[in-house]
Amino acid sequence: MAKMKAIKAALLIMEKEGITKVFGVPGAAINPLYNQLRERNVISHILARHVEGASHMAEGYTRAKAGNIGVCIGTSGPAGTDMITGLYSAQADSIPILTITGQAPRSRLHKEDFQAVDIVSIAKPVTKWATIVLEPAQIPGVFQKAFHLMRSGRPGPVHIDLPFDVMQTDIEFDIDTYEPLAVFKPTATRKQIQRAITMVLESDRPLIVAGGGIINADACELLVEFAEITNIPVIPTLMGWGSIPDDHPLMAGMVGLQTSHRYGNATMLASDFVLGIGNRWANRHTGSPEVYCKGRKFIHVDIEPTQIGRVFAPDFGITSDAKAALELFVEVARHMQANGKFNKFKVWANECQARKSSVSFLRKTNFDSVPMKPQRVYQCMNNAFGRDTTYVSTIGLSQIAGAQFLHVYHPRHWINCGQAGPLGWTAPAALGVCAADPTREVVALSGDYDFQFMIEELAVGAQFKLPYIHIVVNNSYLGLIRQSQRGFDMDYCVQLGFDNINSAPSEPAANGYGVDHVKVVEGLGCKAIRVVRQEEIAPAIAQARIWMNEFKVPVMIEIILERVTNISMGTEIDNIFEFEEMPQNISDAPSAKNVSIND
Repeated sequence: MAKMKAIKAALLIMEKEGITKVFGVPGAAINPLYNQLRERNVISHILARHVEGASHMAEGYTRAKAGNIGVCIGTSGPAGTDMITGLYSAQADSIPILTITGQAPRSRLHKEDFQAVDIVSIAKPVTKWATIVLEPAQIPGVFQKAFHLMRSGRPGPVHIDLPFDVMQTDIEFDIDTYEPLAVFKPTATRKQIQRAITMVLESDRPLIVAGGGIINADACELLVEFAEITNIPVIPTLMGWGSIPDDHPLMAGMVGLQTSHRYGNATMLASDFVLGIGNRWANRHTGSPEVYCKGRKFIHVDIEPTQIGRVFAPDFGITSDAKAALELFVEVARHMQANGKFNKFKVWANECQARKSSVSFLRKTNFDSVPMKPQRVYQCMNNAFGRDTTYVSTIGLSQIAGAQFLHVYHPRHWINCGQAGPLGWTAPAALGVCAADPTREVVALSGDYDFQFMIEELAVGAQFKLPYIHIVVNNSYLGLIRQSQRGFDMDYCVQLGFDNINSAPSEPAANGYGVDHVKVVEGLGCKAIRVVRQEEIAPAIAQARIWMNEFKVPVMIEIILERVTNISMGTEIDNIFEFEEMPQNISDAPSAKNVSIND
């Protein structure tokens, strides 16, 4: 045993739990922790410009690699309240992050001390656990429990509030004997899996809906193996995108009201059975259960028991970690396939692949108009970025169109804030991804409003040498809100454009587009390019790559769009409004390889 300050014990535990990098903003009430970070110099620290930005960096860091846990640190008062959006985002998407705040000394908590707020009560609804440590000797146990909770069951965030005097008090602690608590994951039984596969075999046109839980569980290879053994097509959710490569013959497209493919919705409507694994039947995926469920049976496998039956009652529910369930699914299915039981699904799988390749189920992208239509932007991005590109995005028409037109081939290569969708998330999350894996080509995707929300965080990328490409599609509108306002026959308070007195008349940004993003980005220490025509996109990306290698900073490519563009979406999966004409031939649409399941 050794005597040390309680906060040193906390830092030693973080090191032992695998933390090597943290994000945050120092302040008086949390300086004891920063003093230990400085003295030990084992965990590196990235200084954010806003504590909400630090929380989203922690999210991006966790989402980028299996096993990562992002950590966000801030002082008392507003630092904690600034973290709430990041905690909500992480809780909604089952992302483990640890947020830590300093707090006023215990003796002054009831005296309305400067920046003393009951952050625990505020954070509880958006965390797995939020606690204030009132006894110094409890710090080791609290941090041990925090890591155990974040990793066990449905992953999620934890918040710890540390009074100043608690951190500074000496305690006895032995880090050499410390061990992380065993992680708990519920596991399906063989009997449950056998029952599920028997039910699947009673169907004619089954699908697997692959959710983000499969990616969280690092079980994507098992998913693909199970699909290939059984010949069952896979529909990834937005959070599960990348769990099976886009060009795999059994990848049947995405389903939903917005981030979906026409062939994906058509395949879902043609199916008669759905096996959902690690998904939560989010409303942007399902629309109304009356339409989504009609004419088909459902099995739901989820790590959280209370998720089963939350949206609609499945015909059979299994509480299990996705990896544990898929290991059994593969084992049982391999045994059954020896008798050819799944051969009957080959015809259905080929039908789904044919639908995916049919021009009548694709959307037109080959527009030549100037200002550009966003559909053409994504066509150019598909041509310029390779299979190993990692995309980061959060919300808006830019994200919806990205999901409709881009391609993802690996797990954790679509980093997306699914349920919360806070504007401003994209830039700090992309920086967190870069911090987690500097070898990746990271491409962030924002509309102009998302980009403006937390644009100051680009300075973090410049200071800490975190290069990535940020594609900003600029129509100077709150595009998604404007499109939804069509239902109210209005276009109200959603225009971002104005005549910028500092822009030269010859520049596109001077034509009523308002903020000069190029000047702002350059002022933050990064590089920027403005693009007006589609033929300029590829050279801009090539230049961005040169600058990233040379200067190691983020590079923004701003693409000027037409002001008003409607992206395909609707109220039900059988009622999607297509605003643009369909492609006239296969070369006029996003690439789709026609591969037979029998090949």
